[in-house]
Amino acid sequence: MGFGPYFLLASLEGLVTAAVLTLTALGLSLVFGVMRVVNVAHGEFFMLGAVLAWAISTAFAGHPSIGFAAALLVSPLVVGGVALLAERLVLRRLNYDPEATIVATIGLLYIVQQLALTFYGPDARPVQAPFNIRVTLPWFGYSGYKLAVIAAAIVLVIATWLVLTRTKVGLVMRATQYDRETAQAFGIPVDRVYAGVFALGAMLAAIAAVLVVPIQQAHYLMGRDPLLLSFIVVIIGGLGSLRGTVVAAVLIGLSDGIISVFFSPTLAKMLATLLVALVLVFRPQGLFGAATR
Repeated sequence: MGFGPYFLLASLEGLVTAAVLTLTALGLSLVFGVMRVVNVAHGEFFMLGAVLAWAISTAFAGHPSIGFAAALLVSPLVVGGVALLAERLVLRRLNYDPEATIVATIGLLYIVQQLALTFYGPDARPVQAPFNIRVTLPWFGYSGYKLAVIAAAIVLVIATWLVLTRTKVGLVMRATQYDRETAQAFGIPVDRVYAGVFALGAMLAAIAAVLVVPIQQAHYLMGRDPLLLSFIVVIIGGLGSLRGTVVAAVLIGLSDGIISVFFSPTLAKMLATLLVALVLVFRPQGLFGAATR
C-alpha cells in the first residue's frame, strides 16, 4: 500500500482510540470539575467494566449481540453502584479533602484490582463483537464495529453536553462546581450531587471499557494505560473542561494512531508526555481550562 491507505488506516485506528479515551477521560474530568477530587482509581473502574462485560456476555447463549447488549446495560450500572458505595463509605467521610482522597483512591485502586485478580484470574479473555461487518473503503475493508464505537462515543459526548448545559440536573451540577457553600445554602443537596457525579464518571469509564473489549481483551491490569492517558488528556485539555477533554482526546488518539503506524508506539507516548510537560510549563490550566484567580 502507498501513503494514502496507510494514513487512512492509521487515522481510523486513532479515532477509535480517541473515542474510547474521550469517554474515559470525560468521567475523570467530570469528577474533578464538580468535586475537585482526583480519582486515581478511575482506571480500575474501567477495568472492572471490562471484566464484568466478559462475565455478563459469556453468561448469555445465542447470538453475541444479546450478551453484548446485556453487558452494555448491566456493567455500567454495577460499576456505578460500586463507585457510589465508595463515595459514601470513603470520600464523604473524608469531606472530599483533595490530599486525603488521592490516598484513599489509591487504596481503592489496589482493592478493586486484587478483587478482580481473585475472582476473575490473571488471564486476558476476549469478548466477541456483537456483529462482524466489513465496511468497504477506497483501499480496504474496515471493521464496522470500530466505526460503531466512534459513532457511539460521539452520541454519548453530545448527550453529556446536553445534560450539562440544557437540563436542571446540569444546572445543579454547575452550581455545585462553582461554589459548594453557596449551592448548599440555596438548598442544593451537595452530597447527593457529588455521589451522582462520582457514579456517573465511573459509568462513563465502564461504558468505554465495554465498547473496547471486543477490540482488546479483558485483563485485571488493563486499567493502567487508560488512567495514564486520561490524566494526559485532562491536563492538556484543562481539568473540568468538556470541550478541552474532547479536543485533547482526539489529538492524543489521532497522534497515537498515526505515529504508531509510521514510527513506533513508544515515540507516540513520548511525544504525548512532552506535550503534557509543555502545557504544564506554558499554560498550567490546560488549553481550555480557566486560570485560577
